[in-house]
Amino acid sequence: MHAYNRLPSSGHTTPSPPPSPLRSPRLRHGRSKTGGRFNPSGRTTLVQRLTWHILSVLIRRQGVFLFAPLLYISGMLLYMGSVSFDVVPIIHHRPAPGSVYRSPHFYSKLRPEMDADNSSTDAILTIWKHSYKGGEWKPCTNTFSGGLPNSNGYIYVEANGGLNQQRTSICNAVAVAGYLNATLVIPNFHYHSIWRDPSKFKDIYDEDYFISTLKNDVRVVNKIPEYIMERFDNNMSNVYNFRIKAWASVQYYGDAVLPRLLEERIIRISPFANRLSFDAPPAVQWLRCLANYEALRFSSHILTLGDALVARMKERSAKYGGKYISVHLRFEEDMVAFSCCIFDGGEQEKEDMEAARERGWKGKFTKPGRVIRPGAIRINGKCPLTPLEVGLMLRGMGFDKSTFIYLASGKIYNAEKTMAPLLEMFPNLQTKEMLASEEELAPFKNYSSRMAAIDYTVCLHSEVFVTTQGGNFPHFLMGHRRYLYGGHSKTIRPDKRKLALLFDNPNIGWKSFKRQMLGIRSHSDLKGFELKRPNDSIYTFPCPDCMCRINKTEDSKPSSLT
Repeated sequence: MHAYNRLPSSGHTTPSPPPSPLRSPRLRHGRSKTGGRFNPSGRTTLVQRLTWHILSVLIRRQGVFLFAPLLYISGMLLYMGSVSFDVVPIIHHRPAPGSVYRSPHFYSKLRPEMDADNSSTDAILTIWKHSYKGGEWKPCTNTFSGGLPNSNGYIYVEANGGLNQQRTSICNAVAVAGYLNATLVIPNFHYHSIWRDPSKFKDIYDEDYFISTLKNDVRVVNKIPEYIMERFDNNMSNVYNFRIKAWASVQYYGDAVLPRLLEERIIRISPFANRLSFDAPPAVQWLRCLANYEALRFSSHILTLGDALVARMKERSAKYGGKYISVHLRFEEDMVAFSCCIFDGGEQEKEDMEAARERGWKGKFTKPGRVIRPGAIRINGKCPLTPLEVGLMLRGMGFDKSTFIYLASGKIYNAEKTMAPLLEMFPNLQTKEMLASEEELAPFKNYSSRMAAIDYTVCLHSEVFVTTQGGNFPHFLMGHRRYLYGGHSKTIRPDKRKLALLFDNPNIGWKSFKRQMLGIRSHSDLKGFELKRPNDSIYTFPCPDCMCRINKTEDSKPSSLT
């Protein structure tokens, strides 16, 4: 009988069917007595025989289909690293640039060299050496001497925002009123949920001085006549409110606003911030200049304290000829939260920032699909400079430990920790709270705009002004300082993108860092004299709209506003 014939012989001569094909070549070889890979002879080990037996059973019973997933999972575990061998190297990835706040480590490394550096005299005695070939500038905002024509009606505006955003609204309102030959009502200040300052115009500015300075150019009153308000039941909300788009042209005011003003005799514009284009005719620009640089003067109680703090700073820095630095530091809780940057405060900082964002901007930062990348924000120069980073920058620019600094800011976030390194680098640092007594500050304490006005005054008269984050406060100061100091802003504007890369570099040395900082300082000096370009703000660039070159033919003032 054939070896593979599974049927018993029947005695018939009918040929047997062909043998069935083998299931596997391995089975065929395995049954061969002449030898195969798994020959169960004495030459094979016990492990080989056991392995052969298991595989034979699995193959015969088609168990390979159950065994395959196990093989696949084992392979994936090895590939993903869950099961590792000593021979496999472990790769440590460095965090992306900017994703980690490294400035404290940077400071620790460079501090010994920084403290030992006595290579140059203090920068405050040598700064602003750049010569401007165009000559110096002087203010030229003399007022008209002629009378005003009859008024076309009254304009009432609501100025919104903080101190200097409100200042923009005031100056723009003066320009619009003059252009439309209207009477401006003293602007009303809108109460803001962030600044939370209920101050009125007269609480911050000298109202009488404002009205008298503009009297030859724009009529300004502090009250609307009764006979007009009676038409509206003495309720301002009944007065027609123009919803004017941002950066509207003066032509729009002439075409759309003037006809309604002539009809109603009074109009309301709310809100009014940034409702007039920067690019305007010379006569309109000149009215803005007059309002900003001449008519707006802080109220007497703000000026008195501000001037007193300036005198105290000059007295303390008498060694340097009364010259001191002022720094506008934006490291308050709301600024840190809004920036979405991460510093070294750990879980507590994370909780604080999330709470501040929800409190100030409900849901803005948690919208579905919004992705926040703190590292990218820092590398793009959008993170506010910390007190530590400001100190490193100034020391690199050559300002030594004895330099007097006035710090203008709100309440610094986590001040006990974050301010410590800045005070180590500049022990002569002062704030309004350090310079003034509690009694002197008491009338201003709960009014953010009044406190900002005090800071503005002390910064205005410093030899060096350092801006760290941008915004209306430094932009107005740069323009005002140009107006006072012959066209030069005397302002340091750091390249925050470059700073972010430097602070993230663990290999840079003090000499190299200092060279980079001196470059930033020199660039700020070079950019101190800048002329206004189209669509720039006269509040930052008063030349040539508000100033005239010395020893040049003075620009004649426009004789008409229409």
